[in-house]
Amino acid sequence: MKFLVSPSNLKGQAHIPGSKSNTTRAVIIATLAEGMSTIRNPVASTDCLTTVQVCKRIGAGVELGEVWKVTGQGKRPEVPDDVLHMGNSGTTYYIMTGTACLINGYSLITGDYQIRRRPAQPLIDALNHLGGQVFSTRNTGTAPLVAKGVIKGGKAKLPGILSQWLSSLLLNCPLGERDTEIEVENLHERPYIELTLGWLSRQGIEFKNDEFKRFKLRGGQFFTPFDETLPSDWESACFPLVAAAITDSDITLLGMDIQDVQGDKVIVDILKEMGADIEVKEQGKGGIRVRGGKRLRGIEIDCANIPDAPPILSVLGCRAEGKTVLRNLGASRLKETDRIKSIHQELTKMGAKMEESRDSLTIYTSDLRGTLIDGHHDHRIVMATAVAGLIAEGDTLVDHAEYAKISFPTFYEVMKGLGADIKFVEGIER
Repeated sequence: MKFLVSPSNLKGQAHIPGSKSNTTRAVIIATLAEGMSTIRNPVASTDCLTTVQVCKRIGAGVELGEVWKVTGQGKRPEVPDDVLHMGNSGTTYYIMTGTACLINGYSLITGDYQIRRRPAQPLIDALNHLGGQVFSTRNTGTAPLVAKGVIKGGKAKLPGILSQWLSSLLLNCPLGERDTEIEVENLHERPYIELTLGWLSRQGIEFKNDEFKRFKLRGGQFFTPFDETLPSDWESACFPLVAAAITDSDITLLGMDIQDVQGDKVIVDILKEMGADIEVKEQGKGGIRVRGGKRLRGIEIDCANIPDAPPILSVLGCRAEGKTVLRNLGASRLKETDRIKSIHQELTKMGAKMEESRDSLTIYTSDLRGTLIDGHHDHRIVMATAVAGLIAEGDTLVDHAEYAKISFPTFYEVMKGLGADIKFVEGIER
């Protein structure tokens, strides 16, 4: 499936679905709580539906609808009756590997071809130090993995380049028998850890956080059923916000919360610094309005805490005067694809002037032209290049369009509803 995108402007209002990061954590925590939890404003993205299926494999009962009901089995889930297939969801993969170490039995963990090449050795080592039994079937530090519990507790160390490894320990170790101490070196993606710690706090889990360098978790704790309304997703909001800023548009996104801990809310500050006309009403809950057509200027952006944003920020940089420099990109290279390499490759096809180094990407003012884009089976690349098509001369064809549903299942409907000239097509070659 492809997106066919033509130059166009946007106008109107749109709602952004719930946060993928929060939905994933909510389903897993509900699975580990004994009793029924209620999740309001979940996002029915492909990744989150994968989380649901994996949790059902270890005993959770799940009712889907406008509100999700999850009935958990407590801190010792069932031995799965089949392979735990993580699809394309890295967050589910890493957190559920830790959860598998709460099960008194063996779990076989795998995923699609991208999951099977994502690094897990630091998490494997940490879980083994804490009493779990985890190994890579190919001895490569990548899935397929075999995992067995039950983790006891103790001390472990982690590099901080991927927050998902740390979130896995933070969410699962309090359910171990003994206390756990985790030392983290040079933590990136800190907002995701703040999000995880927020869940622990609301669950009454006892922990100590020493400046995000060392964490102590009391053992023998448990999760309890909850009823929570999840915030809307800032990672998804970045795409229509940038699309409006780089075109002659006037849109308002409704229901966002600028006070939420999600890191990608910094897109508001980035757009303001670059000269966009953006108005935040009632901390975002009253709407975030962007009036495009303004003169934008290039800036330097630290991406250590927003590893999913570089693809759409690269598109934004093409419209800014001078140069835009993205830095601290290590985590962005360890996602579904090496997103820095992927977006550099695809925007260059469209005529973008860019320079890539190991830890930076420099984007110069560029006039784009439509062409055939490889979405790399990566939802962020698909959506970013679709937005680029709004400012490109001629038509842009983005392959693997269906992957947008991985994180933003209503991307097409939101963009189409705002007036984007975007269509789903099949079988068109260029």
